[in-house]
Amino acid sequence: MSQALERRLDQPIVGRLTVIGLGLIGGSFAKGLRAAGACREVVGFDLDAGSRQLAVELGVVDRCAESLAEACRGADVIQLAVPILAMERLLTELAQLDLGEAILTDVGSAKGNVVRKATEVFGAMPARFVPGHPIAGSEQSGVIAAKGSLFRRHKVILTPVPNTAPDALDRIDALWRALGADVEHMDVEHHDEVLAATSHLPHLLAFGLVDSLARRHENLEIFRYAAGGFRDFTRIAGSDPVMWHDIFLANREAVLRILDAFRHDLDGLRAAVDEGDGHQLLGVFTRARAAREHFSKILARRAYVDVMHSNDLIFLASPGGSLSGQIRVPGDKSISHRSIMLGSLAEGVTEVEGFLEGEDALATIQAFRDMGVVIEGPHQGRVTVHGVGLHGLQPPPGPLYLGNSGTSMRLLSGLLAAQPFDTTLTGDASLSKRPMNRVAKPLRAMGAVIETASEGRPPLVIRGGQRLSGMHYEMPMASAQVKSCLLLAGLYAAGETSVTEPAPTRDHTERMLRGFGYPVAVEGRTARVESGHTLTACHIEVPADISSAAFFLVAASIAEGSELVLQHVGINPTRTGVIDILKLMGADIQLENQREVGGEPVADLRVRSARLQGIDIPEDLVPLAIDEFPVLFVAAACAEGRTILRGAEELRVKESDRIQVMADGLQTLGVKAEPTADGIIIDGGPIGGGEVWAHGDHRIAMSFSVASLRASAPIRIHDCANVATSFPNFLALAKQAGIRVSEEGNS
Repeated sequence: MSQALERRLDQPIVGRLTVIGLGLIGGSFAKGLRAAGACREVVGFDLDAGSRQLAVELGVVDRCAESLAEACRGADVIQLAVPILAMERLLTELAQLDLGEAILTDVGSAKGNVVRKATEVFGAMPARFVPGHPIAGSEQSGVIAAKGSLFRRHKVILTPVPNTAPDALDRIDALWRALGADVEHMDVEHHDEVLAATSHLPHLLAFGLVDSLARRHENLEIFRYAAGGFRDFTRIAGSDPVMWHDIFLANREAVLRILDAFRHDLDGLRAAVDEGDGHQLLGVFTRARAAREHFSKILARRAYVDVMHSNDLIFLASPGGSLSGQIRVPGDKSISHRSIMLGSLAEGVTEVEGFLEGEDALATIQAFRDMGVVIEGPHQGRVTVHGVGLHGLQPPPGPLYLGNSGTSMRLLSGLLAAQPFDTTLTGDASLSKRPMNRVAKPLRAMGAVIETASEGRPPLVIRGGQRLSGMHYEMPMASAQVKSCLLLAGLYAAGETSVTEPAPTRDHTERMLRGFGYPVAVEGRTARVESGHTLTACHIEVPADISSAAFFLVAASIAEGSELVLQHVGINPTRTGVIDILKLMGADIQLENQREVGGEPVADLRVRSARLQGIDIPEDLVPLAIDEFPVLFVAAACAEGRTILRGAEELRVKESDRIQVMADGLQTLGVKAEPTADGIIIDGGPIGGGEVWAHGDHRIAMSFSVASLRASAPIRIHDCANVATSFPNFLALAKQAGIRVSEEGNS
C-alpha cells in the first residue's frame, strides 16, 4: 500500500468531509480518507437508510446525517458520489442551500453535463467546485464493498474550469493523493473526448455486438463456438445497463464524435475486405498489434492501473567471476534505425534480418507506422518493410513519440523537414533534456521551419510544405547523427547537399544509401548527395552491435582467466575506436573470420584477459568510440597508471552527462576519477562496492555491471530500466558469459 494508506497523516487535510452517495466509490473515498486521518470528521448521506446504517457500522464514516441540509452544514469538502443523471437533481437541491466556503467535487465519468448543470443552477460555475473522475471500480457495489485502497495507483482526473479557485483545486488534489491515486488535471471537453474513446465507445461496441449476434437466428451456434477473444471483448457487455444508459446520455456529444470517426474507419475496413485489399488490412492489423505495447511504454509511469510500476529498477552486481564461451550480442542499433527509415522510403519491400528489438529501434518503427508505412515484425530479428517511396509518407495522427532515442529524433528531423505535413517529435524525460539545435540550425539554413523548446530542446515542431535548398555544411563537431540528418534532408533538397566533418564518424547512412541504390559521393571527410534519385528495396542483414560488444570486450579484458568469442560483430572502420583504444591499453583482442555482409564488414572477436595500462587516449579516436567511453572508463579504472581523455565534450550531452555520472560512480567505488570540461583523468586502482546511480542511462548501468568483475564488494546500480532501450537481453547474456549481475530480487 502507499505510504498514505500505511500510516495516518500527521495533520488532517480538511476538517469535515461530507460524502453524498455511499456506494462503492463514495464509500471507498470516505473510508480511505478516514483511515488515513485526512479529515477530522467524515459525515455521510445517502437516500437509502440501510446504506447509512451500514456505513457507520463498517467504519466507512464517523456518522450519517438524516437530510442533505444537515449533511452539508459546516462541511469543508462535499463529495458528490451519486449516479450521473441523479447529479442534476442533487445540484439543483444544493443550489438552494447555504454551503458557506465548502469545496464541492464529484466522481462522475462525464464532466461537461456536470459543469453545464452547475452553471445553470448556481447562476455561474462555483469557483469552489472541482469536477473529478476516479477511473476505478469493482465488480461489487454498494457501501458494503467500500475499500479504502480502491484508488491506489489508479488514475484520478480533475477537470478545473478557468475560474476554479486554486486553493480548492489543491485541496481536492491532496485528498486523492492521500488515497494513493495518480492525479492529473485535464480540460473538461478533452476529458469527455478521451473517455468517450477509451471507455464509452468500447462499451457501446460490446453492448451492440452482443445484442446484434444474440438476435440472429443462428445465435446458439454463435455463442456455443465463441472463443476466448470474443468472451474477453464482450465481457464489458455485462456491465450495469442503467448506469451506461445514463453515461451515454450525459456524454452524448463526445460519444457521437468518436462514433462517427470509428464508423469512417470501419467503412474503410469493409472496403478493404470487399476489394481484397490485403495491403490495407495488413497495415491496420500490424499497427493495431503494435499500438497497445507502444502506448503502454509512453504511459509506463502514467497508466490507469500500473501494479508493476517501479520508479527504480536496481541491478545487483556481485564481485568476481570470469568470462568464457561464445555469445552474439544484439544487432547494431544504428543500422537497425536506418534500415527502417530507408526501407520505408524505398520502392518495394525491404527484408531486414538481425534487427535490434530494443526500445529505441522500436520507436523508429512506430514512428513510420504512424506515417502510414506497413511494417511487419519484428519477430526474432526479422522485419518486413513495405516501402512507400520518398514522397509516400502520410501525416501522423499526433506527435511522434520517440522514447529515449536521440538517433530517431535527429535523423527523422532531416527526413521530415521537407514533407508536405507538420510533425511534432517528442520523447521521454531524458530525451526532452537533450540539445537538438545541432540539427535544427543547419536544417533551418536549408529552408526548414523548426520550432523547439527553450535552449533548443524537444519537443520539435517541424512545419511542412517547405522547399529545401542544398548547401555545404562544415560540421563544428563530429557527429554521425548530424551528418546523417543533413544527408537525409538532402534527398529532398534542390541541388547538392554536402557535409564535411572534422573527424571521421560512423558512415552507416552513406553505406546503406548505396545499398538502396541511391548515389552518394564520399571524398575524404566530405559526403555528398543530390535529390532526384530513388531508393530501391533490398535485403539487409544487421551485424551485431560493436557498442554492445564493448561491454564484453572490457569485461573479458579485466577479469582474470577469461577467454570469450563475440560472434558476427560489425567492424565498420568508423566504429572500431573501442578496439583500437583497448589494444593501445594492452588488450588481447583478435579479429577472426573477417567478411562483408550487406556492405558492412563483420568479424568474430576473440578477447582474452590482459594486464591493461593507462594511456593518453588519442583525440582522433574519440569520435570513433564516443558511445563506448563509459565502459572504457571502467577499463581505465582497472588499468595500471593514469588514463586521460580529452576532446570528448559531446559525452556531457548524451542520455546523461556521462563524464560527470561516471566520475561520481567511480569515486563512490573508491577510484580516483577527476572530470574535466571535455574529458576525464582516471588513476587505476582497487575497486570497492557501493551504491551508484545510472541516471536512466543504459550505458552507465551496464558499465558499472562490468566493473563488478574487479570489485571487492557488491555494486547496487540504481535506475537501470533504460537498459532495454539498446540491449534488452543484457542480463541474460551477462549471466551466460560469467558476469554476476541480475535485477535485485531476481538473482
